[in-house]
Amino acid sequence: MRVSEGSRVSNPAAVEDTATPRGAGRLSDRRGDDPPLHGATVAFIVERLREDILTGRAPPGWRLVEWELTSRFGVSRGPVREALRRLAAEGLIEHWPHRGAWVRRLSTREIRELFQIRVEMEALAARLAAGAEDPERRQRFAEAIRPILSDKPRSVPEYLMENAVFHEAVMTLAGNLQLRDLAMRLHLPLIMAQVGDILTPEVLGASVHEHRAVAKAIRDRDAGDAAALMRAHLERAAALALERRSAEADGSKEGAERLAALHKQ
Repeated sequence: MRVSEGSRVSNPAAVEDTATPRGAGRLSDRRGDDPPLHGATVAFIVERLREDILTGRAPPGWRLVEWELTSRFGVSRGPVREALRRLAAEGLIEHWPHRGAWVRRLSTREIRELFQIRVEMEALAARLAAGAEDPERRQRFAEAIRPILSDKPRSVPEYLMENAVFHEAVMTLAGNLQLRDLAMRLHLPLIMAQVGDILTPEVLGASVHEHRAVAKAIRDRDAGDAAALMRAHLERAAALALERRSAEADGSKEGAERLAALHKQ
């Protein structure tokens, strides 16, 4: 079966929740800050592609074409193939020999299950962070989350990066290495990158406000409030993400109206 450049296949035997990404074109054309870099290392390529995926610049289903990446990074195919192999091992892309690589598109079930895990893990992290005693760690937390205090307008990629930094800062302050390792291996920020089109200005504003409320509870050492606020924040995000997928699936007027109502909450 041939796969077009604007599509993806999650499994050679079965396709679920697939869609053609909007704004087709080379990724290098979409980013003016990515001139070819002579001799870029594999780690650098992985880092930049990971950032593209987690900020939504490379949307779900986007095809990663080897020759375009070799041109963008100024390397041969060897480093590009190794970078793609590592990203596939992380679960960020799907890489099929002799067929190509695509940015992973989570199914509705995967989004639901990952959010269920994320709510519990991050509520625990917020509780632990609020109880952290080390003044140096608390100071590093305050410095890391400084961007959430800005009132400047945010683009979706800017918000997604800020969101990832905020949740990572909470995990770091929590100080539970096993919990942080689990969160990193699950690539929880990937969930929001999958549904970036729900991030209207209203949704972005509400999310930033919720981040500030969680941060305040952590700074005030209110463990119960920090956990409850983090739980409410993520449950709201889950509802938006799942409603979006539901509206995509049925394409009905009722589905669109439900999504619009959620955006206003």
